[in-house]
Amino acid sequence: MADLICENLNMTFSNPQTGGKVEALKDINFTLKKGELLSVLGPSGCGKTTLLNMLAGFINPTSGTASLDGKVIEGPGVERGMVFQQGALFEWLPVSQNVDFGLRMKNTDPAKSKRLVDKWLGIVGLQGFGDTPTYQLSGGMQQRVALARCLVNDPEVILMDEPLGALDALTREKMQSLVLELWKETGKTIIIITHSVEEALLLGERLFVMAPRPGRVHKEYNLPFAELGLKESLRDIKQKEEFSEVREEILTMIWNMEEEIMGHG
Repeated sequence: MADLICENLNMTFSNPQTGGKVEALKDINFTLKKGELLSVLGPSGCGKTTLLNMLAGFINPTSGTASLDGKVIEGPGVERGMVFQQGALFEWLPVSQNVDFGLRMKNTDPAKSKRLVDKWLGIVGLQGFGDTPTYQLSGGMQQRVALARCLVNDPEVILMDEPLGALDALTREKMQSLVLELWKETGKTIIIITHSVEEALLLGERLFVMAPRPGRVHKEYNLPFAELGLKESLRDIKQKEEFSEVREEILTMIWNMEEEIMGHG
């Protein structure tokens, strides 16, 4: 089983202004089974993106280990795919050349690449857009390109850093539904970082609320809403009493954390 395991992860940065140290993450421990969907939420400065960058292999922990399928993560790897907030696309290239970038880096046979690109463009709802210059696409369509570019490489784990944060409300809701469909259809392990409590509830089977100073997992939730979102409209789910109760509980939790930070500021 390709489990993602974090054991006693710690990350300390030097603070050049004070000459002291900042504990960005402290004692992060969890196991994510293959095919699980985890959302991570918390106030600014709680280490959400630092954690994701560690799992991507962009930075190494000060101590502790993160491992996938028994192998310690020490750098980027094809078994982990990243989707960024702004897509990080080559906007001057056509859509198909953005999507097949990783395949070209691996010298994949061009005919096979084309089949895979066409397949994933179809799955993310961009059939027929392969020759379109990427800069001509809307924000939501560009994020679909970013998803296709990640998925075409068949990673075991998809890491998403606020991938829908820059989208308008309607486009964001459509993309949330697409993420749930892709999760169910592909069986991929997905970790999604978000600032939105509603989005974290809708897209997380498991949800970590992180607390800052030092960054740590403050509370974990196991939620039914992602599974429900495959059958019901996300708008209907948001109206449910259980959804509202958990949302208010988490909003209060984060509000209190922010108040504490301001009080110590």
